[in-house]
Amino acid sequence: MTDRSFRTALVAGGAGFVGSHLCERLVADGLRVVCMDSLLTSTLDNLGELLREPRFSFIEHDIIQPLPAGLRADLVFNMACAASPPLYQLDPIHTMMTSVVGTNNLLVFAAETGARLLQASTSEVYGNPTLHPQPEHYFGNVNPIGPRACYDEGKRAAETLCFDYLRHGLADVRVSRIFNTYGPRLRACDGRVISNMVSQALADEPITIYGDGRQTRSFCYVDDLVEGLLRLASYEEALEHPVNVGNPQEISIAEVAELVQRLVGTDAPIIFCPLPVDDPCRRRPDITVATKLLAWQPKVDLPDGLMRTISWFRKNRERTAPPIVRGPSFSGANQPIKIER
Repeated sequence: MTDRSFRTALVAGGAGFVGSHLCERLVADGLRVVCMDSLLTSTLDNLGELLREPRFSFIEHDIIQPLPAGLRADLVFNMACAASPPLYQLDPIHTMMTSVVGTNNLLVFAAETGARLLQASTSEVYGNPTLHPQPEHYFGNVNPIGPRACYDEGKRAAETLCFDYLRHGLADVRVSRIFNTYGPRLRACDGRVISNMVSQALADEPITIYGDGRQTRSFCYVDDLVEGLLRLASYEEALEHPVNVGNPQEISIAEVAELVQRLVGTDAPIIFCPLPVDDPCRRRPDITVATKLLAWQPKVDLPDGLMRTISWFRKNRERTAPPIVRGPSFSGANQPIKIER
């Protein structure tokens, strides 16, 4: 990965969609990996063969709580926090605390052990942007009291913590702002565009578009994203700013639905529903910084990535079925709502 010899990586949220792909890549690159996950919105199924890998270990733990004693790592990835709007809004207090208290716990660990920490932030910090495409210096347009604020503002607060630790020389930190990502292991229930549309199309059900379909997103295949995260984690110079990691190819939601229809081979109709509160109208990363500093840019185009994703959904229909959820109910910060499996 780098001239610095990383031996052990701690991946918080490592059983999630992106986290599990990251764990696989780290093991393939020769590192020992400690995966920590609460399993509140993820599943051990995502880890598959890794659970039999001698250089991989799993700890069920919520990073809101003090970290287990005796942990050792020289590289930390904070991938923890539900990224699915229905799930993170189901227990907003826990979502916010995961980003604030959980991130602080990992930063304390990094400060005490000398580990480098990569914080997985999000394009949601830009809110409903008034500047397009979104560069890292844009402060964003976020509603701080809306239903999405637990995630958006939680991630913004986590970035603040990271850069305060960095400025005071307490921890070696890198911050990535991840844009819309898709690929195998997305769950049909997670409320994201690609998983919704693919699962609906494969079931020959109407494909749902929220809003008029003219709103845009930029979708990055998960393997490309993981490569970008690893390059950022390996970058040796201190960076006092975040780095966008995403695919700058912008596409309307209506065009995505038509593409999914064609690739799946369904004539299921497209239906339109009201746009959720504070849902961004446009989203496209400016990846100039990542291209210049990391020599990184995505390689997998959307039709190719969608075919890989559709193939995985076809083979794993049971795993992508919607879970049974306890709630919605108020659970408080220390008693998060858990997904039944």
